[in-house]
Amino acid sequence: MPQLRAPRGTRDLLPDDAARFLRFAEVARGLTERYGYRPIETPLIEQAAVFERGIGEVTDVVEKELFRIAPRTEESEAWALRPEPTAGIVRAYVQHGMQTWPQPVRLTTTGPMFRYDRPQAGRYRQFWQFDVEAIGDPGPAVDAEIIELGLRFFAEVGVQGAEVLLNSIGDPACRPAYLEALVAFYRGHAAELPPTERDRLERNPLRLLDSKDPAMAALNAVAPRTVDHLCEACAAHFAGLRRHLYALAIPYRIEPGLVRGLDYYTRTAIEFYVAGREGQQQALGGGGRYDGLVELLGGRPTPGIGFGLGLDRIALVLDEQRGTAEAAGPGHHDAPDAVVVSADPADTVGRLRIATELLAAGLRARADLGHRKLGRQLEAAGRDGAHFAVILGDELAEGQVQLRDLEAGTQRAVAISDLARELKRGASQHRHG
Repeated sequence: MPQLRAPRGTRDLLPDDAARFLRFAEVARGLTERYGYRPIETPLIEQAAVFERGIGEVTDVVEKELFRIAPRTEESEAWALRPEPTAGIVRAYVQHGMQTWPQPVRLTTTGPMFRYDRPQAGRYRQFWQFDVEAIGDPGPAVDAEIIELGLRFFAEVGVQGAEVLLNSIGDPACRPAYLEALVAFYRGHAAELPPTERDRLERNPLRLLDSKDPAMAALNAVAPRTVDHLCEACAAHFAGLRRHLYALAIPYRIEPGLVRGLDYYTRTAIEFYVAGREGQQQALGGGGRYDGLVELLGGRPTPGIGFGLGLDRIALVLDEQRGTAEAAGPGHHDAPDAVVVSADPADTVGRLRIATELLAAGLRARADLGHRKLGRQLEAAGRDGAHFAVILGDELAEGQVQLRDLEAGTQRAVAISDLARELKRGASQHRHG
């Protein structure tokens, strides 16, 4: 029988990995609550049209990377797994009439996304993102706010050296003139274009600046820059964003080639990197302004901005910066405060009863339910990283147990009525050194 494995490009999050991702989500939830963002959950599947209209049909995401779902014959809709969260959140904003709410509507989600992408380090076909969206504010102050929020997230999860790359890609008022200049430039170098990019030149020339083909790097370095072709309104918005970033003491670097890979972006484009790791496959996340997306998906014209941060890539960077992988083996991130053991290998009833009382008191506790000698039970408690072992023995008849500090190697008798309080006091001392 062939060995069954996770699908290529996906992975299992084993307990330590899962615990770290939960910590990322907790940091994200705490931050977004402070900044006034409200949680939203959208389906993992959407009508494919949500992404085809919103992201753009002439993008790698839709052309090559979209996980399409074949519906049963009675279904008339074409579905796809979500490759990113913004289009689905904006669809929900329109569908549920959020335009009648006080604006801007600040929304956040953390969860899995799916792209049929070439698997490589930090890039999976099922991956996790932390996402924020502020819909209904034309900026530029809110642009600066979400950039600051992103950098604060990196700081709070422990990423060192996070940097911001910034650009403005204009809007429908000024982009046509820029695209004319861009097309004229690339047509003058048509012989140097790879076949895929030559095809895109006629359909969506802005995608050439976002090309992942190494052959395009030298050409894109001297291509016309979007910031040199901005209309007055877009230039004012970009200048306003830079003023707000200056006021917040946030350093950034203007990157003329940063256009993002999705059609819905306008004006502000953002990417986050770790210093010295810039490159197509090294971004920790990115986003930007999408002032036309709400209208594109059926709503009234409404500005919006957001970002998505890749938790898989962030985990990889943290491992590199710490010099070791946190998930290399079993850890003690969720170590119990106490494990209840007993001198009588058969007394699982007594162990379970005491452990349940400790759980009800708010402690992290478990009973050793194996029929094995006391020494083996204590060894297992130590391997679990427990702070204490509660030992049931002859004293139980007098309402007492033995409380062993597994780290210090000390042991003393404690009344069962005082056990929870003593464990809380002892666990607090352990957690704070």
